[in-house]
Amino acid sequence: MGDVYTWRDALTQVASIAGWDLWDKHESRVIEELVGKIFSDLNFIYSSVHKDLVGIKTRVNNMMNSYLQLGLNDVHFIGIWGMGGMGKTTLAQVIYVRINHKFEGSCFIANIRGKSGDSWLVPLQKQLLSDILIESNIYIRNIQWGINVIKRRLCCKKVLIILDDVDQYEQLEPLVGEQDWFGQGSRIIITTRNQHLLIQHKVSEAEIYEAKKLNNDEALQLFSMKAFKKDSPLEGYVELSQEIISYASGLPLALKVLGSFLFHRSIDAWKCAIRRLKESPEREILYILQISYDGLKEREKKIFLDIACFFNRKCEDYVVNILQTLYDQPIIDIDVLKEKSLITTSRGKKLLMHDLLQELGMQIVRRESPENPSQ
Repeated sequence: MGDVYTWRDALTQVASIAGWDLWDKHESRVIEELVGKIFSDLNFIYSSVHKDLVGIKTRVNNMMNSYLQLGLNDVHFIGIWGMGGMGKTTLAQVIYVRINHKFEGSCFIANIRGKSGDSWLVPLQKQLLSDILIESNIYIRNIQWGINVIKRRLCCKKVLIILDDVDQYEQLEPLVGEQDWFGQGSRIIITTRNQHLLIQHKVSEAEIYEAKKLNNDEALQLFSMKAFKKDSPLEGYVELSQEIISYASGLPLALKVLGSFLFHRSIDAWKCAIRRLKESPEREILYILQISYDGLKEREKKIFLDIACFFNRKCEDYVVNILQTLYDQPIIDIDVLKEKSLITTSRGKKLLMHDLLQELGMQIVRRESPENPSQ
């Protein structure tokens, strides 16, 4: 008759694919773990990854080829950096779905921004361990306790960890403090608006991916999918669509918000909306962008507003000379604005601010002096 093929044999095959060891584990426990893992992954795929992924394939392939394949047996910290609304989270989600099966355990922790102290970070440590180890009753007394457990339990596991929207260096140490906390081949991906935070955590500049805005064709396709539910504008809406594309300047968030707002509206309504945008941008867009502004120190905020109102696209040396008459050593403030993706420098050494960030700055100034904006 031959050997009997048991449940134990089947489970051993399936579990070995997932990188799990069944030695001395009861079958019911393993079934529970496998089912939990499968449902967790399926739920993530269908709830988190969006359908309107215009331009994502090129960006994912860039990440895969240039950042995720280096030193396959080493542990790597990788950054995804860029201004708010640029699609960092979406990129990280797609990468997670694409490669998480290659690891012994994985975890995606979303929306870390603003979370600090034991009351927030201890639950995140528990989530990290629970997702990777498929265990629900993990006891952690405090942050240091959690650090010790993470180091002890994960040091021999090849893991994929994504920390999304990190805004404080102190959030990294309790969760992914050092490379030797994790097994060979592990990948820790951090999305943030603050480049300096990554550098503080010893992420090399070669392993920081700067999120890129959409080109004109990609922007038109994404906007059309929201505004017309198809890949291109309807007849009569082409020029108006191009006005919106120019206004959004390749920012995926703005294209989605504006496209959804203009869906199924008349040409006259579109014209009115475009005129209104020039006076007052959509609140949802400004809210996301203002998060970065709100995180600045007072002097950094002032210099951001100065650049928005007077110095966008001006030579950096010229701007620094002017600002030095108002502030002591403004170079450090300009560096911070660059690190937080609020300004960039062109090849011609000009300071550049995204059009919508400039509009945000002007809106803030108007709110400060509504009766006399020139002030």
